[in-house]
Amino acid sequence: MKFPQTFPGAEPFFLSGSRCGCLLVHGFTGTPKEMRWMGEYLHSQGYTVLGIRLSGHATQPADLVRMRWWDWMASVEDGLNLLRSCCDRVFIAGLSMGGALCLLSAAHFPISGVIAISTPYQLPADWRLDFIRTIALFQPKVQKGASDWQNQAAAKDHLDYPFYPTRSIAEVEDLLINLRAALPRIQVPVLLAHSRSDQAVLPDNMPKIYAALGTADKQMVWVENSGHVVIREPDRQKVFNAAHNFIQSHVNSSAGERTHAA
Repeated sequence: MKFPQTFPGAEPFFLSGSRCGCLLVHGFTGTPKEMRWMGEYLHSQGYTVLGIRLSGHATQPADLVRMRWWDWMASVEDGLNLLRSCCDRVFIAGLSMGGALCLLSAAHFPISGVIAISTPYQLPADWRLDFIRTIALFQPKVQKGASDWQNQAAAKDHLDYPFYPTRSIAEVEDLLINLRAALPRIQVPVLLAHSRSDQAVLPDNMPKIYAALGTADKQMVWVENSGHVVIREPDRQKVFNAAHNFIQSHVNSSAGERTHAA
């Protein structure tokens, strides 16, 4: 086996700051790099930031095939535990599938709030999903669709797997089934952000998540001039500012960190 295994530039990152921490979670087939600009901005506002690498990512697609959705949840739990060793309050933010993992984590782990960006409520309707594990046996990968990037320089610099492992799509589907069941139990503050131009996760996913959330402390932020990876697109500063304002408005809350059972 050759070492190192992680893509150069796709390593996890830690930026030390205050006793308020922000855990950042990248998307399906992506890497921590896609969260880096957001992490650097939040760190510039004084927060401690940890950008994790989800298991099976940023190495080779065969590693992702072996992972199950609870392995990705375990990666998030590890990150939360690490941040709690140096922070009193922890917020969690994720992109796409990372946002789904963040929301599901809010139903199980003590956190102060969630920021979910370009997050799916469900996969697009497709009869093949019912047979996806069988299909994976003879069609092991699915090519990615046309790019919706508006920032072409960032698109060229983006690090991810070049295709979706078919078997792993089944895990995303199972993750989202568990997410939909958990949304009514989430009682921590939630900020949702989505681009109206997103072609990978269609914009109607955000209102569905918003409506299903159990918390009354929830808000939606729309942007207009970005594709799916909003935090590396032209509208990213609007999302960064919204995230900072959201954290600041809750960081001094006397309620402390709580779960769905609080």
